[in-house]
Amino acid sequence: MYILVQANQYRKYEDLLDQSFRLRKRVFADQLGWEVATCGPYERDIYDDLKPAYLIWCDTHQTQLYGSVRLMPTTGPTLLYDVFRDTFPGSCDLVAPSIWEGTRMCIDVEAIARDMAGLSPDRAFCLLLLALCEIALDNGIETLISNYEPHMSRIYERAGAELDELGRAVGYGRFPVCCGAFEVSQRVLTNMRNKLNVVDELYKRPSYSRSNERAPATPSVRV
Repeated sequence: MYILVQANQYRKYEDLLDQSFRLRKRVFADQLGWEVATCGPYERDIYDDLKPAYLIWCDTHQTQLYGSVRLMPTTGPTLLYDVFRDTFPGSCDLVAPSIWEGTRMCIDVEAIARDMAGLSPDRAFCLLLLALCEIALDNGIETLISNYEPHMSRIYERAGAELDELGRAVGYGRFPVCCGAFEVSQRVLTNMRNKLNVVDELYKRPSYSRSNERAPATPSVRV
């Protein structure tokens, strides 16, 4: 299942968030060799103190994490501008209420292999991307900005995501880091579902949401 965890829900989902920070350390610090802030088994930075929203992929009992993404509006502090500014041209203005940053996107390959035999890491990542598109569209987000390594482009293409690479730079890790703008629209979502052969929605809205309404992005997701 896929959950959107907001600041007022951190305590409720503290175990899943704990697993997320541990996973981020294993992926970004240990595996990719990025220069990220670590403390013991965790990877956390100052942006995690700014009450971001987190997309969490977990089991139905909400005890095992499979993947996560951090979401922040570009109208506030972002890694995009503070750390990865060299990855996109100076002429690009990526600050707007409808443009959000998605960072620290990762999956737990071992947990997925153990609990979902037959689900490849590439497809698992594609499903997380699909859930991210659903949540973004549901919350009025029109563009998602993300930094990623070049080899990820093939996975984005496999997922049916529509990506415009704005630029790239070196000096952040073992490989260049790209900056990409992902379109969020019903058309893209439909294309992704067709490409991945997924019929049903992955993200289920909270019970308090009406089926014909979507939560407003900034107050709902950002607090």
